[in-house]
Formats: sequence, structure tokens, C-alpha cells
Amino acid sequence: MSERNLYNQDHEAFRDTVRRFIQSEITPFHMQWERDGQVPRELWQKAGAAGLLGCSVPEEYGGAGADALFNFVVVEELAAAGVTGPAFAVHNEMVIPYIYAFGTDEQKRRWLPGMVRGEIIGALGMTEPQAGSDVRGIRTRAVRDGGHYVVDGQKTFISNGQLCDVLILACKTDPQDAKGGGISLLIADATTAGFVRGRRLEKIGLKAQDTSELFFENMSVPVSNLLGAEHGGLKLLMKNLAQERLTQAVRSATAIEAMLQWTIDYARERKMFGHTLADFQNTQFKLAELKTEATISRVFTDHCIRLFIDGKLDGNTAAMAKMWVTELHGKVADQCLQLFGGWGYMWEYPIARAYADARITRIAGGSIEVMKQIIGRSLFADSKKDKR
Repeated sequence: MSERNLYNQDHEAFRDTVRRFIQSEITPFHMQWERDGQVPRELWQKAGAAGLLGCSVPEEYGGAGADALFNFVVVEELAAAGVTGPAFAVHNEMVIPYIYAFGTDEQKRRWLPGMVRGEIIGALGMTEPQAGSDVRGIRTRAVRDGGHYVVDGQKTFISNGQLCDVLILACKTDPQDAKGGGISLLIADATTAGFVRGRRLEKIGLKAQDTSELFFENMSVPVSNLLGAEHGGLKLLMKNLAQERLTQAVRSATAIEAMLQWTIDYARERKMFGHTLADFQNTQFKLAELKTEATISRVFTDHCIRLFIDGKLDGNTAAMAKMWVTELHGKVADQCLQLFGGWGYMWEYPIARAYADARITRIAGGSIEVMKQIIGRSLFADSKKDKR
């Protein structure tokens, strides 16, 4: 790993706390949770008690009021340990920021303290069977009826879907608004009648992470649960997507370093033809290439974190980080597994699980193809401005 000066002593002390929590409360049980298909609710409450949830939530709403770097420490340490079951990042980096940034004081006081304690688990309801990266294509409807919205529709690929208590739900409230999508965000209470949990989905990776279908059948949501302005949900989604994509990059950058270190350690010990695997030039050259790319990945990711902390991370730069680092994530997973040989294909080896887990990073938070489109359009938009 390249030398980093992003974190101070307080962050590193917290990192030690997170690392110990993972070693005692997650790693010993993770393979069983992979068989179960989800982590237990008790883990969330333990994480809340240990200070791993909502680190940057202000004290008046039950948090520690720490800076966002503490949240990134949690993302990094989970990735370094190769444990993907607890979807703390969805809760910390996606759901809480929506409520804190765009919610009313009443909404914040109702939801945030419980989320910090791990008593209320958050999920983000955007993706539908026919609408993933294209948010404007969602079909879930929310029709205003006096002081409530009546919601009908479905969502899929929802992390924390079986466990969630609160869902940030993207709905169509104005189907005629083609430009803005006519989308509103509602805070949906999972105990509401008409909130129906579908099946837990079987995935090729992230085996311990609960990913589900959700259905809404004549579900009544109070207008007071509207997040931001009515029909203004698309703007809110665009504002928070940069943070979501940065989180993907942070996780991938750390996972890359972890996989590389596992492979270096294995190459030192593995004997072949009277030598260790590390003695062969092919191994040295391949790892030299991956180490160089991992270092570039880390430097760029840390640069983006600094921009985010300073409030300067734009959507295009976040898209570049997401595209570059997650592409590299998949490459490193594949080439490191190859150096393990047949053992790399065995599920008991962390590299095998990391290989399966790596594939989603090029899809989640917007596919690689969408990232390229965002970046490409920005280049041509700049050219048009220059000609004016």
C-alpha cells in the first residue's frame, strides 16, 4: 500500500476498534451467514453499540458528529477482511445521507437515532425489474390521496431488503414529467400495511448479504414522509449518487490491496519444481503490474475522498473513480486467483469468495457502461460550451 496521509490518529484509533469488531463479531461467523443468506439483526445492534453506524450523524440526532472519514474507515476495514455480508455501507453511505441532507427535523429525529444504534436498519429502494441505472424508467407509482400517498409497484436487488425497517423509496408521482422523471422520494416504514417482502435472491457473490425483492400493494405513506420536494426526487438522487459511487471505489481499492497481499503471502509459501511460486519471473512480473495499478487506484481514490470531504467531488470525477477502480477490482481478482491455481477455485479460500464478490462492483451504483456515458457526455458538453 502506498503511504497515506488522509487519516489522523483519531481515525486510526477508530480503525483499530473496527478491526477488532470484525475479528470478534463477523469473521468467525461469516461462512455460516453465507449459508444462511443474511446476517442476524443482532449484529447491527452490536455494530451500533460499537459506534460503527452513522458515525457522522450529529449528536442532536444520536450520532457522534464525526467527519465522513470515519464512515470510510468502516468501508475499508470490511473490504480488507473480505467480509461482504453486513451491508453497513448501504445504511451509512446511502440511506442516512438522504435523511440527514434532505429530511425535515422531525424526520431526522424519528429515524436517525435508531439507525445509529442499529435498531433501525435502512435500505434504498431504487432498482426495479425494468429500471436499474435508468432511474427515470421506474414504474412504482405513488398517487396523492389527501394526506397520504398510495403506493403500488415493486423493487428488486434491494440490499437489506429482508432486514430493513425503513426504505428510501423512489416513486413516480408525476408520470407526465418526462424531463425530471416525475419522481419523488418517500420514507417508507416497513411495518406499514402493503409493504411486502418478496424472496431473498440467490446471487453468485455477496452470499451473506441479504438482497431481496420488495412489493408495495396499496401501501399508504403519509405526505409527511415525503423527502424533499414533491416530484424533485431525481435531483436528490443525482446529488447522492456521487457519494454512492465513491463508496464503491473505496471498497474496491481496499479489496484490491487485500487480494494482492493474500497472493504475495501465498506465493512466498507455495512450492513448485523446487522453488517457491514467488521465485518465478512470471509471478514477479504479474504482481509488479498489479501492485503498480493498485497504487494508482489508491492514490486516485484518496484524492476523490479529499474532494468529497471538501464538498468538491463532482459526478464526473466520481464516475471516473467508480469506473477505473471497479474495473481493476475485477482484473486483480481474476489474475490473483490464477496464481493460486486449483486452490483459488475452492470456496474455503478468501480469494475464491473475493473473486465472486468482485463481479457486482462493475454493476452496483451504476454500470460501467453508464459511467462511460456520463464521462463521455461531459467531454462533449465542454466542447459545446467552448464553441459558444
